[in-house]
Amino acid sequence: MAPVALQNITMITLTVLAWFLGMAPTLAMLAACGWMAGPARSPRQAWRCFSTLSTLGLACSLGGLMLPGGEVWWLFQRSAQQAWMAPLVQGLGTVIGVFSARYLQGEPGQRRYALALAGLLAAVQCLLLADHWLVLIGSWALVGVILRRLLCFYPERPFAQLAAHKKQIADRLADVCLIACAGLVWWSTGTLRLSGLDAYLLSHSPDAALVWATLLLAVAVVLRTALFPVHGWLIQVMEAPTPVSAMLHAGVVNLSGFVLIRLSTLLSSVPAAQTLLVFMGLLTAVLAGLVMLTRITIKVRLAWSTVAQMGFMVVECGLGLYSLAALHLIGHSLYKAHAFLSASSVVQSTRVQLLQGQQSIWRPSLVLAAPLALGLVACVQWWSAVWFAPVHWPWWWSGVLSLAWAPLLWLPRAVHEPLRSSLHGLLTGSVLVAVLTWIASLAHGLGFGTLDQPVQSLGPWVLLGMALLYILLLALQLGWSGMHVFRRWSYAGFYVDEYFTRLALRFWPTAWGSNAATRSK
Repeated sequence: MAPVALQNITMITLTVLAWFLGMAPTLAMLAACGWMAGPARSPRQAWRCFSTLSTLGLACSLGGLMLPGGEVWWLFQRSAQQAWMAPLVQGLGTVIGVFSARYLQGEPGQRRYALALAGLLAAVQCLLLADHWLVLIGSWALVGVILRRLLCFYPERPFAQLAAHKKQIADRLADVCLIACAGLVWWSTGTLRLSGLDAYLLSHSPDAALVWATLLLAVAVVLRTALFPVHGWLIQVMEAPTPVSAMLHAGVVNLSGFVLIRLSTLLSSVPAAQTLLVFMGLLTAVLAGLVMLTRITIKVRLAWSTVAQMGFMVVECGLGLYSLAALHLIGHSLYKAHAFLSASSVVQSTRVQLLQGQQSIWRPSLVLAAPLALGLVACVQWWSAVWFAPVHWPWWWSGVLSLAWAPLLWLPRAVHEPLRSSLHGLLTGSVLVAVLTWIASLAHGLGFGTLDQPVQSLGPWVLLGMALLYILLLALQLGWSGMHVFRRWSYAGFYVDEYFTRLALRFWPTAWGSNAATRSK
Protein backbone atom coordinates (compact mmCIF):
# COMPACT_ATOMS: atom_id res chain seq x y z
CA MET A 1 0.00 0.00 0.00
CA ALA A 2 1.29 3.44 -0.92
CA PRO A 3 2.54 5.60 1.97
CA VAL A 4 0.10 8.39 1.00
CA ALA A 5 -2.89 6.02 1.11
CA LEU A 6 -1.71 4.62 4.46
CA GLN A 7 -1.36 8.13 5.81
CA ASN A 8 -4.87 9.03 4.64
CA ILE A 9 -6.34 5.90 6.24
CA THR A 10 -4.54 6.73 9.50
CA MET A 11 -5.86 10.29 9.50
CA ILE A 12 -9.43 9.13 8.79
CA THR A 13 -9.19 6.53 11.56
CA LEU A 14 -7.91 9.07 14.08
CA THR A 15 -10.63 11.53 13.08
CA VAL A 16 -13.39 8.94 13.52
CA LEU A 17 -11.87 7.78 16.81
CA ALA A 18 -11.60 11.36 18.04
CA TRP A 19 -15.21 12.01 17.08
CA PHE A 20 -16.37 8.89 18.92
CA LEU A 21 -14.31 9.49 22.08
CA GLY A 22 -15.32 13.13 22.17
CA MET A 23 -19.04 12.51 21.73
CA ALA A 24 -19.15 9.29 23.79
CA PRO A 25 -20.00 10.93 27.17
CA THR A 26 -22.88 12.90 25.62
CA LEU A 27 -24.18 9.88 23.68
CA ALA A 28 -23.89 7.62 26.75
CA MET A 29 -25.92 10.00 28.90
CA LEU A 30 -28.53 10.43 26.17
CA ALA A 31 -28.79 6.64 25.89
CA ALA A 32 -29.26 6.45 29.66
CA CYS A 33 -32.03 9.05 29.47
CA GLY A 34 -33.78 7.11 26.71
CA TRP A 35 -33.60 3.80 28.55
CA MET A 36 -34.70 5.20 31.93
CA ALA A 37 -37.61 7.04 30.33
CA GLY A 38 -39.15 3.71 29.35
CA PRO A 39 -42.02 2.21 31.32
CA ALA A 40 -41.70 0.07 34.44
CA ARG A 41 -38.10 0.96 35.29
CA SER A 42 -37.40 0.39 38.97
CA PRO A 43 -35.02 2.73 40.86
CA ARG A 44 -32.42 -0.02 41.10
CA GLN A 45 -32.52 -0.57 37.33
CA ALA A 46 -32.30 3.17 36.70
CA TRP A 47 -29.24 3.59 38.91
CA ARG A 48 -27.58 0.51 37.42
CA CYS A 49 -28.09 1.89 33.91
CA PHE A 50 -26.77 5.31 34.95
CA SER A 51 -23.65 3.87 36.59
CA THR A 52 -22.81 1.58 33.65
CA LEU A 53 -23.22 4.17 30.90
CA SER A 54 -21.64 6.96 32.95
CA THR A 55 -18.57 4.81 33.62
CA LEU A 56 -18.38 3.98 29.90
CA GLY A 57 -18.51 7.69 29.07
CA LEU A 58 -15.78 8.39 31.63
CA ALA A 59 -13.52 5.74 30.10
CA CYS A 60 -14.03 7.22 26.62
CA SER A 61 -13.31 10.76 27.83
CA LEU A 62 -10.09 9.53 29.46
CA GLY A 63 -9.15 7.83 26.21
CA GLY A 64 -9.71 11.09 24.38
CA LEU A 65 -6.85 12.65 26.35
CA MET A 66 -4.42 10.60 24.27
CA LEU A 67 -5.58 12.17 21.00
CA PRO A 68 -4.61 15.67 19.90
CA GLY A 69 -7.31 18.35 19.93
CA GLY A 70 -8.44 20.53 17.08
CA GLU A 71 -10.52 18.04 15.11
CA VAL A 72 -13.68 19.88 14.07
CA TRP A 73 -16.85 18.15 12.96
CA TRP A 74 -20.12 19.89 12.23
CA LEU A 75 -20.85 22.21 15.20
CA PHE A 76 -18.43 20.66 17.70
CA GLN A 77 -14.72 20.81 18.39
CA ARG A 78 -12.27 19.00 20.61
CA SER A 79 -10.18 21.72 22.22
CA ALA A 80 -7.48 21.45 24.86
CA GLN A 81 -9.89 22.85 27.45
CA GLN A 82 -12.56 20.28 26.59
CA ALA A 83 -10.01 17.47 26.78
CA TRP A 84 -9.36 18.00 30.50
CA MET A 85 -12.85 19.23 31.44
CA ALA A 86 -14.77 16.26 29.99
CA PRO A 87 -13.18 13.58 32.26
CA LEU A 88 -13.49 15.91 35.24
CA VAL A 89 -17.22 16.50 34.77
CA GLN A 90 -17.98 12.90 33.87
CA GLY A 91 -15.96 11.56 36.78
CA LEU A 92 -17.70 13.83 39.26
CA GLY A 93 -21.07 12.93 37.77
CA THR A 94 -20.35 9.21 38.09
CA VAL A 95 -19.29 9.51 41.74
CA ILE A 96 -22.23 11.75 42.60
CA GLY A 97 -24.60 9.29 40.89
CA VAL A 98 -23.29 6.38 42.98
CA PHE A 99 -23.59 8.51 46.11
CA SER A 100 -27.13 9.58 45.16
CA ALA A 101 -28.28 5.96 44.81
CA ARG A 102 -27.48 5.40 48.48
CA TYR A 103 -28.47 8.88 49.67
CA LEU A 104 -31.96 8.66 48.15
CA GLN A 105 -32.62 5.04 49.05
CA GLY A 106 -36.31 4.70 49.88
CA GLU A 107 -37.20 8.15 48.51
CA PRO A 108 -39.95 8.48 45.87
CA GLY A 109 -38.97 9.92 42.50
CA GLN A 110 -35.54 8.29 42.24
CA ARG A 111 -35.97 7.46 38.55
CA ARG A 112 -36.93 11.07 37.85
CA TYR A 113 -33.81 12.18 39.72
CA ALA A 114 -31.52 9.78 37.84
CA LEU A 115 -33.05 10.83 34.52
CA ALA A 116 -32.46 14.51 35.29
CA LEU A 117 -28.88 13.86 36.43
CA ALA A 118 -28.07 11.98 33.21
CA GLY A 119 -29.65 14.75 31.13
CA LEU A 120 -27.65 17.36 33.04
CA LEU A 121 -24.37 15.56 32.32
CA ALA A 122 -25.30 15.23 28.63
CA ALA A 123 -26.04 18.96 28.39
CA VAL A 124 -22.78 19.90 30.13
CA GLN A 125 -20.72 17.63 27.86
CA CYS A 126 -22.45 19.13 24.83
CA LEU A 127 -21.55 22.63 26.06
CA LEU A 128 -17.91 21.61 26.49
CA LEU A 129 -17.78 20.47 22.84
CA ALA A 130 -19.62 23.50 21.43
CA ASP A 131 -17.95 25.26 18.50
CA HIS A 132 -21.02 27.27 17.55
CA TRP A 133 -22.75 30.07 19.42
CA LEU A 134 -26.18 28.46 19.04
CA VAL A 135 -24.94 25.15 20.47
CA LEU A 136 -23.26 27.00 23.33
CA ILE A 137 -26.36 29.04 24.18
CA GLY A 138 -28.76 26.12 23.76
CA SER A 139 -26.66 23.75 25.87
CA TRP A 140 -26.22 26.32 28.64
CA ALA A 141 -29.95 27.04 28.68
CA LEU A 142 -30.71 23.31 28.79
CA VAL A 143 -28.39 22.93 31.79
CA GLY A 144 -30.47 25.50 33.67
CA VAL A 145 -33.78 23.89 32.71
CA ILE A 146 -32.71 20.41 33.86
CA LEU A 147 -31.04 21.77 36.98
CA ARG A 148 -34.34 23.36 38.01
CA ARG A 149 -35.89 19.89 38.23
CA LEU A 150 -33.12 18.76 40.55
CA LEU A 151 -33.31 21.88 42.69
CA CYS A 152 -37.06 21.35 43.11
CA PHE A 153 -36.79 17.65 43.89
CA TYR A 154 -38.71 18.45 47.08
CA PRO A 155 -41.40 20.73 45.59
CA GLU A 156 -43.07 21.32 48.95
CA ARG A 157 -40.10 23.38 50.19
CA PRO A 158 -40.73 27.10 49.55
CA PHE A 159 -37.10 28.18 49.63
CA ALA A 160 -36.22 25.61 46.97
CA GLN A 161 -38.94 27.08 44.75
CA LEU A 162 -37.70 30.61 45.45
CA ALA A 163 -34.10 29.68 44.64
CA ALA A 164 -35.14 28.00 41.38
CA HIS A 165 -37.26 31.04 40.45
CA LYS A 166 -34.40 33.49 41.03
CA LYS A 167 -32.01 31.26 39.10
CA GLN A 168 -34.52 31.12 36.25
CA ILE A 169 -34.61 34.93 36.14
CA ALA A 170 -30.81 35.14 36.06
CA ASP A 171 -30.62 32.42 33.39
CA ARG A 172 -33.15 34.08 31.10
CA LEU A 173 -31.38 37.45 31.40
CA ALA A 174 -28.09 35.70 30.63
CA ASP A 175 -29.66 33.99 27.62
CA VAL A 176 -30.78 37.37 26.25
CA CYS A 177 -27.27 38.74 26.70
CA LEU A 178 -25.71 35.72 25.00
CA ILE A 179 -28.12 35.83 22.05
CA ALA A 180 -27.39 39.53 21.58
CA CYS A 181 -23.66 38.76 21.90
CA ALA A 182 -23.89 36.06 19.21
CA GLY A 183 -25.80 38.41 16.91
CA LEU A 184 -23.17 41.13 17.26
CA VAL A 185 -20.38 38.62 16.67
CA TRP A 186 -22.07 37.40 13.49
CA TRP A 187 -22.65 41.00 12.37
CA SER A 188 -18.98 41.84 12.85
CA THR A 189 -17.22 38.65 11.72
CA GLY A 190 -19.75 36.90 9.48
CA THR A 191 -19.41 33.61 11.39
CA LEU A 192 -21.00 31.98 14.42
CA ARG A 193 -18.25 29.43 14.96
CA LEU A 194 -16.06 29.96 17.99
CA SER A 195 -13.00 28.73 16.11
CA GLY A 196 -13.84 31.14 13.30
CA LEU A 197 -14.01 33.99 15.83
CA ASP A 198 -10.55 33.08 17.15
CA ALA A 199 -9.15 33.04 13.62
CA TYR A 200 -10.77 36.41 12.86
CA LEU A 201 -9.26 38.08 15.94
CA LEU A 202 -5.77 36.94 14.97
CA SER A 203 -5.80 39.31 12.03
CA HIS A 204 -8.38 41.95 12.98
CA SER A 205 -8.87 44.37 15.84
CA PRO A 206 -12.27 44.31 17.55
CA ASP A 207 -14.71 46.91 16.28
CA ALA A 208 -17.55 48.52 18.25
CA ALA A 209 -19.85 45.53 17.68
CA LEU A 210 -17.32 43.08 19.12
CA VAL A 211 -16.67 45.38 22.08
CA TRP A 212 -20.37 45.44 22.93
CA ALA A 213 -20.57 41.68 22.35
CA THR A 214 -17.77 41.08 24.86
CA LEU A 215 -19.42 43.35 27.42
CA LEU A 216 -22.65 41.39 27.03
CA LEU A 217 -20.67 38.17 27.47
CA ALA A 218 -19.21 39.55 30.71
CA VAL A 219 -22.70 40.44 31.98
CA ALA A 220 -23.97 36.95 31.09
CA VAL A 221 -21.07 35.40 33.02
CA VAL A 222 -21.86 37.54 36.07
CA LEU A 223 -25.47 36.32 35.94
CA ARG A 224 -24.59 32.66 35.39
CA THR A 225 -21.79 32.51 37.97
CA ALA A 226 -23.96 33.81 40.84
CA LEU A 227 -21.84 36.88 41.49
CA PHE A 228 -23.18 39.81 43.51
CA PRO A 229 -26.01 40.86 43.45
CA VAL A 230 -27.61 37.71 41.89
CA HIS A 231 -25.90 35.27 44.24
CA GLY A 232 -28.84 34.50 46.52
CA TRP A 233 -30.17 31.47 44.66
CA LEU A 234 -26.87 29.65 45.13
CA ILE A 235 -27.21 29.99 48.91
CA GLN A 236 -30.84 28.91 49.02
CA VAL A 237 -30.39 25.72 46.98
CA MET A 238 -29.34 24.07 50.23
CA GLU A 239 -32.96 22.91 50.31
CA ALA A 240 -32.10 20.47 47.50
CA PRO A 241 -30.54 17.03 48.22
CA THR A 242 -26.85 17.17 49.12
CA PRO A 243 -25.71 15.36 45.89
CA VAL A 244 -27.47 18.08 43.86
CA SER A 245 -25.51 20.71 45.79
CA ALA A 246 -22.30 18.79 45.10
CA MET A 247 -23.02 18.64 41.36
CA LEU A 248 -24.06 22.29 41.24
CA HIS A 249 -21.06 23.66 43.11
CA ALA A 250 -18.50 21.28 41.58
CA GLY A 251 -19.56 21.00 37.95
CA VAL A 252 -22.29 23.45 36.91
CA VAL A 253 -21.54 26.86 38.34
CA ASN A 254 -17.92 26.47 37.13
CA LEU A 255 -19.07 26.44 33.50
CA SER A 256 -18.73 30.22 33.31
CA GLY A 257 -15.02 29.88 33.99
CA PHE A 258 -14.72 27.35 31.18
CA VAL A 259 -16.59 29.65 28.77
CA LEU A 260 -14.31 32.58 29.63
CA ILE A 261 -11.22 30.43 29.08
CA ARG A 262 -12.65 29.11 25.80
CA LEU A 263 -13.33 32.68 24.62
CA SER A 264 -10.09 34.08 26.03
CA THR A 265 -9.05 35.46 22.63
CA LEU A 266 -12.16 37.61 22.48
CA LEU A 267 -11.99 38.63 26.15
CA SER A 268 -8.33 39.66 26.01
CA SER A 269 -9.02 41.97 23.08
CA VAL A 270 -11.55 44.12 25.00
CA PRO A 271 -10.04 45.76 28.14
CA ALA A 272 -13.41 47.23 29.18
CA ALA A 273 -14.90 43.74 29.59
CA GLN A 274 -11.85 42.59 31.56
CA THR A 275 -12.19 45.58 33.87
CA LEU A 276 -15.87 44.80 34.45
CA LEU A 277 -15.11 41.17 35.30
CA VAL A 278 -12.24 42.07 37.63
CA PHE A 279 -14.20 44.57 39.71
CA MET A 280 -17.39 42.48 39.86
CA GLY A 281 -15.40 39.37 40.77
CA LEU A 282 -13.31 41.24 43.35
CA LEU A 283 -16.40 42.74 44.98
CA THR A 284 -17.98 39.28 45.16
CA ALA A 285 -14.85 37.62 46.55
CA VAL A 286 -14.40 40.21 49.30
CA LEU A 287 -18.02 40.35 50.45
CA ALA A 288 -18.66 36.60 50.20
CA GLY A 289 -15.40 35.85 52.02
CA LEU A 290 -16.52 38.03 54.93
CA VAL A 291 -19.99 36.48 55.04
CA MET A 292 -18.57 32.94 54.97
CA LEU A 293 -16.52 33.62 58.10
CA THR A 294 -19.59 34.61 60.11
CA ARG A 295 -21.78 31.60 59.18
CA ILE A 296 -21.87 28.45 61.30
CA THR A 297 -24.04 26.11 59.19
CA ILE A 298 -21.72 23.74 57.31
CA LYS A 299 -23.54 23.65 53.94
CA VAL A 300 -24.25 27.39 53.99
CA ARG A 301 -20.58 28.11 54.66
CA LEU A 302 -19.68 25.90 51.70
CA ALA A 303 -22.18 27.78 49.52
CA TRP A 304 -20.75 31.17 50.47
CA SER A 305 -17.29 29.73 49.86
CA THR A 306 -18.37 28.85 46.32
CA VAL A 307 -19.60 32.41 45.74
CA ALA A 308 -16.23 33.77 46.89
CA GLN A 309 -14.28 31.24 44.80
CA MET A 310 -16.31 32.03 41.69
CA GLY A 311 -15.59 35.72 42.20
CA PHE A 312 -11.89 34.96 42.49
CA MET A 313 -11.98 32.77 39.37
CA VAL A 314 -13.66 35.56 37.39
CA VAL A 315 -10.93 37.93 38.64
CA GLU A 316 -8.27 35.56 37.30
CA CYS A 317 -9.95 35.46 33.89
CA GLY A 318 -10.34 39.23 33.87
CA LEU A 319 -6.65 39.61 34.65
CA GLY A 320 -5.74 37.38 31.69
CA LEU A 321 -4.34 34.58 33.90
CA TYR A 322 -6.29 31.83 32.17
CA SER A 323 -3.96 28.98 33.15
CA LEU A 324 -4.36 29.78 36.83
CA ALA A 325 -8.12 30.08 36.33
CA ALA A 326 -8.14 26.60 34.77
CA LEU A 327 -6.12 25.21 37.67
CA HIS A 328 -8.47 26.96 40.10
CA LEU A 329 -11.48 25.47 38.31
CA ILE A 330 -10.12 21.91 38.58
CA GLY A 331 -9.10 22.28 42.21
CA HIS A 332 -12.35 23.90 43.27
CA SER A 333 -14.44 21.24 41.53
CA LEU A 334 -12.66 18.36 43.26
CA TYR A 335 -12.57 20.06 46.64
CA LYS A 336 -16.20 21.20 46.67
CA ALA A 337 -17.53 17.81 45.51
CA HIS A 338 -15.65 16.11 48.34
CA ALA A 339 -16.73 18.77 50.86
CA PHE A 340 -20.44 18.38 50.11
CA LEU A 341 -20.42 14.60 49.88
CA SER A 342 -18.59 14.39 53.22
CA ALA A 343 -20.66 17.09 54.93
CA SER A 344 -21.83 14.68 57.63
CA SER A 345 -18.25 13.86 58.67
CA VAL A 346 -17.42 17.59 58.67
CA VAL A 347 -20.26 18.17 61.14
CA GLN A 348 -18.92 15.41 63.36
CA SER A 349 -15.32 16.70 63.28
CA THR A 350 -16.49 20.27 63.98
CA ARG A 351 -18.46 19.02 66.98
CA VAL A 352 -15.35 17.27 68.32
CA GLN A 353 -13.29 20.45 67.88
CA LEU A 354 -15.89 22.52 69.71
CA LEU A 355 -15.94 20.07 72.60
CA GLN A 356 -12.14 20.11 72.82
CA GLY A 357 -11.97 23.89 72.70
CA GLN A 358 -9.70 24.02 69.63
CA GLN A 359 -11.75 26.46 67.60
CA SER A 360 -9.79 29.54 68.74
CA ILE A 361 -6.73 30.74 66.83
CA TRP A 362 -3.34 31.70 68.21
CA ARG A 363 -3.30 35.48 67.72
CA PRO A 364 0.37 36.02 66.76
CA SER A 365 -0.11 33.66 63.82
CA LEU A 366 -2.77 36.01 62.41
CA VAL A 367 -0.16 38.74 62.00
CA LEU A 368 2.78 36.55 60.95
CA ALA A 369 0.89 34.39 58.46
CA ALA A 370 0.90 36.84 55.54
CA PRO A 371 4.67 37.65 55.63
CA LEU A 372 5.48 33.96 56.05
CA ALA A 373 3.22 33.03 53.13
CA LEU A 374 4.87 35.71 50.98
CA GLY A 375 8.30 34.31 51.83
CA LEU A 376 7.19 30.78 50.95
CA VAL A 377 5.70 31.94 47.62
CA ALA A 378 8.93 33.80 46.76
CA CYS A 379 11.11 30.80 47.66
CA VAL A 380 9.02 28.34 45.68
CA GLN A 381 8.92 30.69 42.70
CA TRP A 382 12.72 31.01 42.78
CA TRP A 383 13.12 27.24 43.17
CA SER A 384 10.80 26.62 40.21
CA ALA A 385 12.72 29.11 38.08
CA VAL A 386 16.06 27.45 38.90
CA TRP A 387 15.09 23.81 38.46
CA PHE A 388 12.29 24.14 35.93
CA ALA A 389 11.21 26.63 33.28
CA PRO A 390 11.34 30.29 34.40
CA VAL A 391 7.97 31.62 35.53
CA HIS A 392 7.33 35.26 34.69
CA TRP A 393 4.16 36.10 36.52
CA PRO A 394 3.45 39.68 37.66
CA TRP A 395 4.88 40.93 40.94
CA TRP A 396 1.46 41.72 42.34
CA TRP A 397 0.27 38.18 41.80
CA SER A 398 2.74 36.91 44.41
CA GLY A 399 1.12 39.24 46.93
CA VAL A 400 -2.38 38.12 45.94
CA LEU A 401 -1.48 34.44 46.35
CA SER A 402 0.19 35.15 49.70
CA LEU A 403 -2.89 36.88 51.08
CA ALA A 404 -5.18 34.19 49.67
CA TRP A 405 -3.19 31.34 51.23
CA ALA A 406 -2.17 33.05 54.49
CA PRO A 407 -5.17 31.61 56.44
CA LEU A 408 -3.64 28.16 55.89
CA LEU A 409 -0.90 29.27 58.30
CA TRP A 410 -3.25 30.37 61.08
CA LEU A 411 -2.39 28.19 64.07
CA PRO A 412 -4.97 26.88 66.57
CA ARG A 413 -4.67 27.64 70.25
CA ALA A 414 -4.81 24.05 71.44
CA VAL A 415 -5.82 23.14 74.96
CA HIS A 416 -3.61 20.05 75.05
CA GLU A 417 0.05 20.13 73.98
CA PRO A 418 0.00 23.66 72.47
CA LEU A 419 3.63 23.59 71.23
CA ARG A 420 3.24 20.29 69.43
CA SER A 421 -0.07 21.35 67.89
CA SER A 422 1.35 24.70 66.75
CA LEU A 423 4.42 23.12 65.16
CA HIS A 424 2.25 20.54 63.40
CA GLY A 425 -0.10 23.25 62.10
CA LEU A 426 2.82 25.41 60.96
CA LEU A 427 4.48 22.52 59.13
CA THR A 428 1.21 21.40 57.49
CA GLY A 429 0.31 24.94 56.42
CA SER A 430 3.78 25.63 55.05
CA VAL A 431 3.76 22.43 53.01
CA LEU A 432 0.31 23.27 51.62
CA VAL A 433 1.34 26.81 50.63
CA ALA A 434 4.56 25.53 49.03
CA VAL A 435 2.79 22.77 47.09
CA LEU A 436 0.03 25.10 45.91
CA THR A 437 2.58 27.69 44.78
CA TRP A 438 4.59 25.08 42.89
CA ILE A 439 1.48 23.75 41.14
CA ALA A 440 0.45 27.30 40.27
CA SER A 441 3.93 27.94 38.87
CA LEU A 442 3.75 24.87 36.65
CA ALA A 443 0.24 25.77 35.50
CA HIS A 444 1.30 29.31 34.73
CA GLY A 445 4.34 28.10 32.79
CA LEU A 446 2.80 25.16 30.93
CA GLY A 447 -0.81 26.28 30.54
CA PHE A 448 -3.94 24.39 29.56
CA GLY A 449 -4.01 25.24 25.89
CA THR A 450 -4.36 28.92 26.76
CA LEU A 451 -2.22 32.00 26.27
CA ASP A 452 -1.90 34.11 29.41
CA GLN A 453 -1.98 37.88 28.86
CA PRO A 454 -1.70 39.55 32.30
CA VAL A 455 -3.36 42.97 32.58
CA GLN A 456 -0.79 44.95 34.54
CA SER A 457 -3.01 47.97 35.15
CA LEU A 458 -5.66 45.96 37.04
CA GLY A 459 -3.27 43.90 39.17
CA PRO A 460 -2.62 46.48 41.93
CA TRP A 461 -6.37 46.95 42.38
CA VAL A 462 -6.79 43.24 42.99
CA LEU A 463 -3.89 43.27 45.45
CA LEU A 464 -5.51 46.20 47.27
CA GLY A 465 -8.86 44.39 47.43
CA MET A 466 -7.27 41.20 48.81
CA ALA A 467 -5.36 43.27 51.40
CA LEU A 468 -8.64 44.88 52.50
CA LEU A 469 -10.27 41.46 52.79
CA TYR A 470 -7.40 40.14 54.89
CA ILE A 471 -7.48 43.15 57.21
CA LEU A 472 -11.22 42.73 57.76
CA LEU A 473 -10.74 39.02 58.44
CA LEU A 474 -8.10 39.90 61.03
CA ALA A 475 -10.45 42.44 62.60
CA LEU A 476 -13.21 39.84 62.88
CA GLN A 477 -10.86 37.24 64.36
CA LEU A 478 -9.28 39.66 66.83
CA GLY A 479 -12.63 41.14 67.86
CA TRP A 480 -11.73 44.79 67.36
CA SER A 481 -14.11 47.34 68.84
CA GLY A 482 -17.05 48.21 66.63
CA MET A 483 -16.79 44.98 64.63
CA HIS A 484 -19.93 43.51 66.25
CA VAL A 485 -22.08 45.77 64.07
CA PHE A 486 -20.08 44.84 60.99
CA ARG A 487 -20.36 41.16 61.92
CA ARG A 488 -24.14 41.47 62.11
CA TRP A 489 -24.27 43.02 58.64
CA SER A 490 -21.85 40.43 57.33
CA TYR A 491 -23.92 37.58 58.78
CA ALA A 492 -26.94 38.96 56.92
CA GLY A 493 -25.03 39.03 53.64
CA PHE A 494 -25.18 42.84 53.72
CA TYR A 495 -28.89 42.45 52.84
CA VAL A 496 -28.07 42.40 49.13
CA ASP A 497 -30.12 39.30 48.38
CA GLU A 498 -33.17 40.63 50.21
CA TYR A 499 -33.31 43.68 47.96
CA PHE A 500 -32.75 41.58 44.85
CA THR A 501 -35.47 39.12 45.88
CA ARG A 502 -38.02 41.91 46.36
CA LEU A 503 -37.07 43.40 43.01
CA ALA A 504 -37.26 40.02 41.26
CA LEU A 505 -40.68 39.16 42.69
CA ARG A 506 -42.02 42.61 41.86
CA PHE A 507 -41.03 42.52 38.18
CA TRP A 508 -41.35 38.75 37.69
CA PRO A 509 -44.03 37.51 40.13
CA THR A 510 -44.66 33.82 40.65
CA ALA A 511 -47.24 31.66 42.37
CA TRP A 512 -44.70 29.44 44.12
CA GLY A 513 -45.68 30.78 47.55
CA SER A 514 -49.40 30.05 47.21
CA ASN A 515 -48.75 26.64 45.65
CA ALA A 516 -46.39 25.70 48.46
CA ALA A 517 -48.92 26.83 51.04
CA THR A 518 -51.66 24.79 49.37
CA ARG A 519 -49.49 21.64 49.33
CA SER A 520 -48.53 22.10 52.98
CA LYS A 521 -52.23 22.11 53.98
